[in-house]
Amino acid sequence: MKSILDQHTHIRKLTTLVENRTTYSADYAELNIYETHTYAEKVSLTFNFPIIASMLTGKKIMHIDGFEAFDFIPGESVVMPKNKEMLIDFPLATKQEPTQCLALGIDTFKIDEVVEKFNQQVAIENENGNWKLDDTSSHLINNTDVNHLIERLTYTFTNNNKSKDVLLDLMIQELIIRLLQTKAKSLIINDPNQIFNDTRMGTVIKYIKNNLTNKDITVDVLAKIAYMSTSHFHKQFKNTLGISPIDYINSEKIKFSKKLIKASKDFRMSEIAFKSGFNNTSYFNRQFKKMELMTPQQFKKSIST
Repeated sequence: MKSILDQHTHIRKLTTLVENRTTYSADYAELNIYETHTYAEKVSLTFNFPIIASMLTGKKIMHIDGFEAFDFIPGESVVMPKNKEMLIDFPLATKQEPTQCLALGIDTFKIDEVVEKFNQQVAIENENGNWKLDDTSSHLINNTDVNHLIERLTYTFTNNNKSKDVLLDLMIQELIIRLLQTKAKSLIINDPNQIFNDTRMGTVIKYIKNNLTNKDITVDVLAKIAYMSTSHFHKQFKNTLGISPIDYINSEKIKFSKKLIKASKDFRMSEIAFKSGFNNTSYFNRQFKKMELMTPQQFKKSIST
């Protein structure tokens, strides 16, 4: 991200040490980059349009209604509805190492347009009403797809290109869809009120949870549970949740394996792999590193030091 911000740093003007704002505009959105160069507390920000805020450098402490105060660091994002206040502390900001954050605002009509298209694509799962980006805030941690999009958007906003508005339009549509998929995934998987139990995807997720260590879970089996063809089920699952069925199953198995590693430090990794539902250790190791950016052995070492 640092190299992406080089162009911004070259052209921006610094007029204040706390939340210095630089705005880049496009047809349906605007990108605001905020920089703070000194310690500050309870700085208030409110927008009259929905925004996604992402940390670039440094650390903030966020105070948002409905959340406990939390550290906000690079790689994390916050989705905020319009007219919702954020109170922000800057415990580490200095002139040498400023805290930098972006806030991407998107016109409501563009969001509604993309939401309508998304709902048409996931209509088969839509027995309980339309998916939408509503009036609640959300905190996204380690969402790789969203982080990559934010980087591409920042680069395109801050650099002149003849096709700039067209590129930004496509990326903004993709970002909205990713956020909708993130919300759908969270609601269906967590489902505290059991409202998705009788839906096709809800039934599949419940089956996966109840049979997680079963080595015979396949896309064909899940498609039959959803009463769909295999190809249509695969497409519908990925459209709704933003992840393929196999990647979702593997991610849940890796989560389970981490619990086993923490609880039973005497198990060999081959035993952990088997108990987590993997057929062989090498595949388990590859999936673990892919999702956790470290090997199972490195994870085991990190929790024992």
